[in-house]
Amino acid sequence: MKRMRLILKSCLMLLTVIMLCIICGFYGTSTALASEYSEPVSVKSEYNETPVAEDANNCDGLGYLPPNSNLTKAENRGRCTWYLWTGGNDKYYREIAKRTNGSVDLLDLVDSRKRDERFKLYGTINEPECEKATEPDEYGLWLDKCKDPQSTGVIGLRKFKNPDFDPAKWNPVKYAQNAKIEPPYRIGQSCAICHVAFNPLNSPKDPEHPTWDNLVSALGNQYIEEAKLFSTKLKPDNFVWQVLNAQPPGTSDTSRVATDHINNPNAINSIFNLGDRPKYPEVMNDGSTKAVNHILKDGADSTGVANASLRVYVNIGMCGDYWLTLHEALLGRTPQKPFDIKTAKKECEYWGKTEARMADAEAFLKTIKPMYLKNAPGGEAFLTKDESVLKRGKIAFANSCASCHSSKQPPAEIAIDPQKAKQWYLESVLSSDFLDHNYLSDDKRYPVTLVGTNIARALGTNATQGHVWEQFSSKTYKDLASPGQLTLENPFKESQPIKFILPSGGVGYYRTPTLASVWATAPFLHNNSLGEYNKDPSVKGRIDAYADAMEKLLWPEKRKGIISRTTQNSLLDLPLGFKATVPKGTPINLLANIDTKDVISQFNLKNALQDLKPEGGLKGKLVRVLLRANKSPDFVEDRGHTFGSELSDEDKRALIEFVKTF
Repeated sequence: MKRMRLILKSCLMLLTVIMLCIICGFYGTSTALASEYSEPVSVKSEYNETPVAEDANNCDGLGYLPPNSNLTKAENRGRCTWYLWTGGNDKYYREIAKRTNGSVDLLDLVDSRKRDERFKLYGTINEPECEKATEPDEYGLWLDKCKDPQSTGVIGLRKFKNPDFDPAKWNPVKYAQNAKIEPPYRIGQSCAICHVAFNPLNSPKDPEHPTWDNLVSALGNQYIEEAKLFSTKLKPDNFVWQVLNAQPPGTSDTSRVATDHINNPNAINSIFNLGDRPKYPEVMNDGSTKAVNHILKDGADSTGVANASLRVYVNIGMCGDYWLTLHEALLGRTPQKPFDIKTAKKECEYWGKTEARMADAEAFLKTIKPMYLKNAPGGEAFLTKDESVLKRGKIAFANSCASCHSSKQPPAEIAIDPQKAKQWYLESVLSSDFLDHNYLSDDKRYPVTLVGTNIARALGTNATQGHVWEQFSSKTYKDLASPGQLTLENPFKESQPIKFILPSGGVGYYRTPTLASVWATAPFLHNNSLGEYNKDPSVKGRIDAYADAMEKLLWPEKRKGIISRTTQNSLLDLPLGFKATVPKGTPINLLANIDTKDVISQFNLKNALQDLKPEGGLKGKLVRVLLRANKSPDFVEDRGHTFGSELSDEDKRALIEFVKTF
């Protein structure tokens, strides 16, 4: 009962987009309602009762994608799954729309009248071969006109006929005020919603009107502005607006629905050289040992790619009838129950159908290779021609980076000897085939006490013992020891740093991210906090962002020390029968990282908040209460990962030039 109601409202509004990378192709406040106010194959599939027109369906009944002759049949099926398969989550999102009385309604988020400014406003991607509507359709809805009738005009959002629709009861104007009226369509979302992005090797001349050649499948959309999709319904005097306003572009908080009570938006992962991704033996929950990848930023998904993929689909709404019985979405006022895979196989209609698609989806993802700057239009101009500089950068990378950021690792008998290992890495990086089949990550988990970055994402608890994703994490993960104690900056009293003991049981670790095509994906770090955000998908725009991020990475003294703070006094509405005013300048995560049911029982938060005076700011007993209750009292966003900062300036500049070639 203690999750702040405002944060609840924020979560309710963000619910639809945060999942899986969740979020991406729509815009928030406008309505799709027409109000007075304001290689083609026809195949009928069991997944689609009404086959679409022949020229609009080359994906076995799922819809249309331009043919890719470079892929096998299996890889093309996987590609269709990646872009078009929703796992039946349109039913889930329709239920969410009713529960929130339209605050979260995907049908509202595809208004065709916004098509020409979606990227400008929200960083979303329009689907090619769709056109802006010139008039409402037969139901009074403003929807894009597309070759594929199941397309909404937004990449990753799919349109389905609503089996509960009753034309006699339909009124588009009344629906705008009452979302419980059944609309003609339900909207679902696919993996493409977060992962499809602009092609760094062929950027669109106009981001609002891309072609298929301007898009790539799995770079991750670093321009999506999740918070803006819904924050226009709020005002800055609302604390929820303050939380949303602080969320970096290109991030999504994937643990807001089954909440971990931590505000931890994180960057969307890119996918490259998947077939070369390292695997490690981990003890499964049944006691067996299996070689698996470490997936998610904290390495929590650790029972294999198939299970990890299925969990993602659940997290974006598949099996919603069952999943929502295991936790209280967003508020988290009741303890979570583990999602049981055996139960899901029996009760969830789409579990088996989705599971059957995963092998092809993995086959498709394994075809995705890095995109090199040298192959981008004008890219050679941004690369050094000085071989001595490149060699110097390679040596710096071998000495400071390769032990983590390479999947090519020395044999065990060499790794145990530091001098031999150093020489091995040097020879490996200097070899002409270093980048061939290199995942550019060892994919190991490292304690945050070593990495040094903001700890919020690493502290997520959803995959720990007894929590919702327990069966999707290995026993090895759940048995991880505490990384120890951290000394963190106290934004209220510098002379009294925060001593924080990290829990055991899986949390407190980050896995090494890949550096493939890193020149195109700045800002950096797990929260996109390092480097300037310029929202420019051109080659020059990406290089400008890369150069700034790398400079701040290697010269930590140039970082801003970002602490997200409220921009003005804002109202916090708590489920305790009273309201509180949060003073201007308050660190947002002081309040956004608490589980109020614990706080009230342990620290008597209600009495402390009653003494709050906005003109006096947060101080004294209240600050001490909130800091002790905070699940992640790490307020500096762009700290940590200082590896390489000990290098000379010349080595750093050479390293920047070498990494640019990845």
